[in-house]
Amino acid sequence: MEASMNNKPSTKPKSPCFSSGPCAKHPGYSLEKSLSNAALGRSHRSTIGKSKLKNAIEKTKQILQLPSSYRVAIVPGSDTGAVEMALWSLLGPRPVDVCYWESFGKGWLTDIVNELRLKDVRHLTAEYGKLPDLSQVDSSHDIVFTWNGTTSGVRVPDGSWISSEREGLTICDATSAVFAMEIPWEKLDVVTYSWQKVLGGEAAHGMLILSPRAVQRLEQYTPPWPLPKLFRMTKNNKLDDALFEGNVINTPSMLCVEDYLDALEWAESIGGLRGLIARSEKNLTVLEDFVQKHSWIDFLAENKKIRSNTSVCLVLKLEKEKVKQISSLLAKEQVAYDIDSYREAPPGLRIWCGATVESTDLECLTQWLQWAYEQVSQVQNGEHK
Repeated sequence: MEASMNNKPSTKPKSPCFSSGPCAKHPGYSLEKSLSNAALGRSHRSTIGKSKLKNAIEKTKQILQLPSSYRVAIVPGSDTGAVEMALWSLLGPRPVDVCYWESFGKGWLTDIVNELRLKDVRHLTAEYGKLPDLSQVDSSHDIVFTWNGTTSGVRVPDGSWISSEREGLTICDATSAVFAMEIPWEKLDVVTYSWQKVLGGEAAHGMLILSPRAVQRLEQYTPPWPLPKLFRMTKNNKLDDALFEGNVINTPSMLCVEDYLDALEWAESIGGLRGLIARSEKNLTVLEDFVQKHSWIDFLAENKKIRSNTSVCLVLKLEKEKVKQISSLLAKEQVAYDIDSYREAPPGLRIWCGATVESTDLECLTQWLQWAYEQVSQVQNGEHK
């Protein structure tokens, strides 16, 4: 039952964490239990350190159901570090198509043009809430794109627009998509993500996934610019195999590694990849049902086919300041934290619906959304605008 204007809902979400990164910890998480076996005070080069890092890589491969020929590494700098490693190490020999429809994708274009200073670069773009015409990509070019626009709530629906006979590489920032959406691995040559998104892990560590085609490029192409140590993936023009077995470039936090292993174990306990995707899709359905019943709120991504099931972006029929009042009010009530839209996105709300969020908490949140909307949309005499 919906709350009236002056009657607050009686129940709050068990977890008010709906941030799009770092995201909510998984249900049942506790510092004492989840991190009790952390290799604290131990070197990441020790037997136990190497074992945990390798275990993190192997469990990642298993849960994501990666092709056996794909390589996985733990790298510095979160998803950003993983993307930059790929851009600086792989781009140059072919023209580049950059597809973007939100701020982070646009950031990769800025790096490619302003920092790497590549000249033969095309960009395919669209406004927030929409996708560019992906049929315009050239399969002879390298392609850089985000699978899911975290700041726009828009995802690519599938990989049908990527040619199986492509000559260039596909470099995909999939940080808010991996573990929540079907990924056609055979269409992607580089995939990056961070622990802090769909599995609710801790920040600062990135994951880099390479196809055999990407490995071949690394071994056959030497960029004309200097590569910092943090970006180097080869030794003597051969892939550094040790990096993809857990011998990381710099010192990782073994506390964060343990946290990631705990998240992977939780993922296995709920059915692995299928279970993770099902939870996220169910969460999106909760918001879709709510939006369908209320005319004052809608999705930034109007087309359901391209709508994200993780970073769900909503627009309201209110002035910008009124929208901010809603998010502030819900935070004050300890109902929902960090749900403002991204600073460069259209004013609205952004609610994380990844697998670590409980659908019952989202159902509870919708009642509070209705209540908060009524509070901020009324005039001083108590009437609605």
